[in-house]
Amino acid sequence: MDINYAKPFIEATINVLSTMAMINPKAQKPYIKKNNKALGDVSGVVGFTADGGKKGVMSVSFSKKCAVQIVKNLLGDDVQNILDDVQDAVGEITNMISGQARAKLAEMGITMKGATPTVIMGDNHTITHLTKDKIMAVPFTTDYGDFVVEFSMSE
Repeated sequence: MDINYAKPFIEATINVLSTMAMINPKAQKPYIKKNNKALGDVSGVVGFTADGGKKGVMSVSFSKKCAVQIVKNLLGDDVQNILDDVQDAVGEITNMISGQARAKLAEMGITMKGATPTVIMGDNHTITHLTKDKIMAVPFTTDYGDFVVEFSMSE
């Protein structure tokens, strides 16, 4: 997988979380992931497709602490049900990151349509990327805990 594909996902992640959730994530060194174990407690997953059979998938996995802080920053003191609010927030954040990353990929000549995100919660859950290609992972750190953005795209 081309390392240049990481840049749109990194830029979109930083932009979405800093503007929407007032969290300033710092990207760490990307690497190729070797298994399906999620590197967080709550994950948003979204697939995308393009003409010619190309497909991809993106996920973002947050630690509990980071996910809860995102909800608090998004909703203020209006948190009604933390589990439902975390699930909704992670789904929406995943959708926004995917949309911005796909817009940047389109500028690179790769136009893809996104599906509706799915959210998976729980300790030690797994994420099965629906492509047979390598999975690139980009870890991020924040003052509120860590998270990882993963993506895979068929060539």
